[in-house]
Amino acid sequence: MTISRAIAAMAAFMTLPLPVHAQTAAGKAGTALTDTARDVTVTVDTARAEGKLPPVWRFFGADEPNYATMKDGRKLLVELGKLKSGQVYFRAHNLLSSGDGTPAFKWGSTNAYSEGKDGKPVYDWTVVDGIIDAYLARGVRPYLQIGFMPEALSSAPKGTPYQHSWRPGFDYKLIATGWTYPPKDYEKWAELVRQWTLHNIERYGKAEVESWYFEVWNEPNSNFYWSASPEEFYKLHDYAVAAIRKALPSARVGGPDVAGPGGTFMDGFLKHVSSGKNYATGETGTPTDFLSFHAKGKPSFVDGHVRMGIATHLRETDGGFTKVLSIPALAGKPVVIGESDPEGCAACPGPQNDYRNGTMYSSYTAASFARIWELAQKRKVNLEGVLSWSFEFEDQPWFAGYRQLSTNGVDLPVLNVFRMFAQLGETKLATVNAAQIPLEAVMAQGVQGNADIGSIATRTAEGKVALLLWHYHDDDVAGPDAQVTVNFKGLKVAPAGASLWRVDRDHANAFAAWQKMGSPQSPDQNQYAQLEAASRMQAERIAVSASGKDARVSLRLPRQGVALVMLDAQ
Repeated sequence: MTISRAIAAMAAFMTLPLPVHAQTAAGKAGTALTDTARDVTVTVDTARAEGKLPPVWRFFGADEPNYATMKDGRKLLVELGKLKSGQVYFRAHNLLSSGDGTPAFKWGSTNAYSEGKDGKPVYDWTVVDGIIDAYLARGVRPYLQIGFMPEALSSAPKGTPYQHSWRPGFDYKLIATGWTYPPKDYEKWAELVRQWTLHNIERYGKAEVESWYFEVWNEPNSNFYWSASPEEFYKLHDYAVAAIRKALPSARVGGPDVAGPGGTFMDGFLKHVSSGKNYATGETGTPTDFLSFHAKGKPSFVDGHVRMGIATHLRETDGGFTKVLSIPALAGKPVVIGESDPEGCAACPGPQNDYRNGTMYSSYTAASFARIWELAQKRKVNLEGVLSWSFEFEDQPWFAGYRQLSTNGVDLPVLNVFRMFAQLGETKLATVNAAQIPLEAVMAQGVQGNADIGSIATRTAEGKVALLLWHYHDDDVAGPDAQVTVNFKGLKVAPAGASLWRVDRDHANAFAAWQKMGSPQSPDQNQYAQLEAASRMQAERIAVSASGKDARVSLRLPRQGVALVMLDAQ
């Protein structure tokens, strides 16, 4: 974005009224019902394991690939890499789009492919190398999306613009320009993919590239992203996968990252890759190491506040699981929900999206991931990843309301929930909690009566007990705190104490701190440092009452708060 555009965007933002969430969040902290609280008891049987809790949260992504090489993008990648270094993955659109690398909303480019006057391919990996280098240097690996169509290869009708001019507030269909079309030459398309894979092996090493995920395109069942038939996409996919495997037979390939469960498009794709004739090789089927689809919620604006749509999010997830289980030959494949979010467009404004800066987003993340884990276990799905389509938007106004993990280099509360996830173990412990709303009820009507005061208990690799707690409601309105008592049964050793991390109206909340400053759009160095400090979780020590192999802790959990308790002992 140019300096003049950035200044214009900031000026426009500063003339708008504060979003409802921004107007009310500070007031909510002052009007929380501190004299009354809902009593909640959670009992954890530390001697009884209830299956695995795979670290599915370690996947992220964005439309705008070039932000990864910019100052705040690089800073955020460091934080993502720290979550689980070498096991965090990033998916980005536009890695093959033509252009000079200047980012814009829902756009990016690398100019990896062009053609000379003689029509011969010209490959230039400079920009895309810089993006992948930025990931790997910070402990993040590519979930490598093969797309979109380079301008010189696009079969778009003559006169079709290539780069779109969409911006927040515009009609979403405007994004569908020349990059959405199939190649006019499939052999050149395949050779581009093969040469890119060979280059990555040469630059990063075979073992490194073998650890990546490779998938083709984005949401090909949507006419926002694909301007051709389903069969034409199957052909595009086949040629790309064949080219990847020709360069690297051990590459991990999959897809198709459809929008939602995928409907009849997904049915056709699954049939094609399992038993159809491969367009590139002529053989039966297409190599498939993982399957992917997208699932989104649907927030609304009701009676002056945001109401989240967690039920829609979970129903889409269940629909996707049902699809991937429908073909016996594919049913055991790893599954990645390639985009999993409260709603569908990170860059889109609107009052229904006014949950993003504060603790509504963080509590929703805890509550929704818990149910996705539970749903995968119930359906016996081999869930490997749940990708949050959230990164950052460089050089935008502070707390502009985009779906992101940080603003101007300062973390939002939601990022701290991923830090909590990173401290959980992968062995789930038996837990009884009557205040946690059953999965079926949340899928049917969301959380619109009693709040969902939920919990997940785990045992870490070091043998410690870690407990995640959340206090979630679909409606972004004030409500009573929860007074939570946790009983730990069957401990090997009585703990001397416990550590507590919080994300709520008063803890690890840079948005609330910014509001208390007067919402400055140009914080000075001291204010910036204060915002950074306010964004970070701080471990507290809390008392534990122990008796034999049992222990008890108590804590107050505000509405839309999330907490993590880690016992000192096993």
